[in-house]
Amino acid sequence: MYFNPFQVSKIKGVFDQAERLAGRYFHLTEDQMRAQRYDVRTLAHLEEHEVDGKAFAHLCKYTIRKEENAGKPRSYDFYRICLQDNRILGAVERAHSFIRLESLMLYIAVHELVHVIRFAGGQADFAAPRAERLQEEETVDQITRTVLRPSADKDLGLVLDCFSSRYSLLESYG
Repeated sequence: MYFNPFQVSKIKGVFDQAERLAGRYFHLTEDQMRAQRYDVRTLAHLEEHEVDGKAFAHLCKYTIRKEENAGKPRSYDFYRICLQDNRILGAVERAHSFIRLESLMLYIAVHELVHVIRFAGGQADFAAPRAERLQEEETVDQITRTVLRPSADKDLGLVLDCFSSRYSLLESYG
């Protein structure tokens, strides 16, 4: 099950909104948010190792190496938010009219962007041991809820009530 073109278009808009919300929480300017090194891919465009059967989204980290003018290598970290279309659409389908795709995607987008910002800013370690990763998930879930709660309508409120770290639905990075 893959997102259709209409859903992909909606998801792009949701990520724009999530960037504004997460940026506001972390006091980042638009330019600082645009400087975050990440991209978003849907299931149809993922590499095999980027597919995760347990989560709505999986965050992968890559180190990019480039040569500068003087031949000196320079590297930077790059994050990929790997959306698991089948898991997301399956959850929406199972919830019938209760959970809307846009609301669930906003929760997922903010959650993953909070991870990206925290990893890129050194507030969390992508390669942390399992116990620390579990604590990071709790922290990110709390931040995500803090970011979303002020703008939560009925649909987003249902997502916040239904999907939380208690249910281990958002294992975001491996």
